[in-house]
Amino acid sequence: MFDLVLKGGRLFDPGRNVDTVADIGFRNGRVAAIDANIPADAARDAQDVTGLIVTPGLIDLHTHVYWGGTSLGVDADEMALRGGTTTFVDAGSAGAGNFKGFRRHVIERSKSRILCYLNISYAGIYGFSKNVMVGECGDIRLLDAREAVACGREHSDLIVGMKARIGRIAGGTSGIAPLDIMLEAADRLQLPCMTHLDYPPPGRSEVIPRLRKGDVLTHCYKTFPNDIRGGDGHVRAEIKQARERGVWFDIGHGMGSLDFEVAEAMIADGFLPDTISSDVHALCIDGPAFDLLRTLSKFLCLGMTLEQVITAATTTPARAIDRSDLGSLAIGAVGDATVLTERQGSFDYMDSLGRSMTGDRRLFCRGLVRGGEWTENEEQDLG
Repeated sequence: MFDLVLKGGRLFDPGRNVDTVADIGFRNGRVAAIDANIPADAARDAQDVTGLIVTPGLIDLHTHVYWGGTSLGVDADEMALRGGTTTFVDAGSAGAGNFKGFRRHVIERSKSRILCYLNISYAGIYGFSKNVMVGECGDIRLLDAREAVACGREHSDLIVGMKARIGRIAGGTSGIAPLDIMLEAADRLQLPCMTHLDYPPPGRSEVIPRLRKGDVLTHCYKTFPNDIRGGDGHVRAEIKQARERGVWFDIGHGMGSLDFEVAEAMIADGFLPDTISSDVHALCIDGPAFDLLRTLSKFLCLGMTLEQVITAATTTPARAIDRSDLGSLAIGAVGDATVLTERQGSFDYMDSLGRSMTGDRRLFCRGLVRGGEWTENEEQDLG
C-alpha cells in the first residue's frame, strides 16, 4: 500500500535524464515506485495528474523566510504553493545570536522544509526595510567566527553553509573582512559559503579569487558595477576561472539583482546560471521577483530550456547544499515533487531595474508533494 500515487503525469527529472509518462508512488515519506501503471486502489490517496509535469520538489537556494524574526522574512508555507517550492534555503536571515529562535518558532513549525546558510553576523539581517537599510556586516564587532562555528555545530542538521553579505550597503566600511571571517568559520565547519556582493568596496576582483570549490556567488546577473561582464560585453576571465575551479553561480533575483540586459548577454555568451533562485523577501514578493516559478519563467522566456531551468532548481541546488536525497525522484529519495503546468500566452515580466519583457510562457504550480503528502493548489493563478 502506498501513501500517495500520482497517476499519468509527465515525469520530468532532468538530473537523471528521465522524461516519460509514468505513475509515481510514495511511501513513508520517500519515493517508493515508478511504473507505467500503479493501480489507484494501491494507495490511500491517488491523484490524476494527466497532462501535467511532475518534477522533483523545487529547491529555492536563496530565500529569506525568518518570518517575524527579521524585517525581510516571509512565510515559507504561504510561498510554497505559489512558487512550487518544497525546500527553502534561507540565505543568512539568522546569525548565531538568533538562530535558536528561527529554529523553534519558524523552522520546526513549518510544513515546508527549511535549510539555512548561517549569517556570519551574530545578529543576522536585522535592519533592512524600504526606509531603513543597516548592513549587518557594517559593525565588525558583530562578526565572530567562534560564535558562528559553535552555532554551526549545534545546528548541523539545518545549517548547510555560511553566508556573508558584503559591499558598501551590507558591509559599510568593513571591506573584505566579512568575507575572510566567514571563510575562516566555514573552513572550520567544512561547509561551503554563499556570498552576496552589492556595490564596491570591495570589488569583484577582491572577492572572486577568494571563493573556493563549492562556494556560491549569488546575484550573479546583477547590473554594473559588479556585473560579471567585461566592457566588451562578454564574461570576464576571472569569472570563467572561478567556474572552472567549482564556484557555483546563482541568480538570487530579489529586489535588485536581475538585469535582463546582463542575463541576455550571458545566456548568449553560453554562461548560464548554475542555480536559479528567487531571493524572496518582504520587499520583492509583490514584484519584481514574486516567487521561484515566476523567476524560472523569466529564464524560459530569456531562452533557457525547460530542462535547464528545472535542473537549476532541483539537481544543482541539491548538489550545492550536499543533499543528494533532494532534487531527484529516484527510488528512495525524499518524497518531494512539484506538479506544474506550462501555459502559453502573453505574460509581462520585469527585472530589478524596471525593464519590462513580454514572454510567451509561464510555469504554474498545480500541487506539491512534501514528504509523500499531497497538497493541491486550490487558489492557483492560471493567468
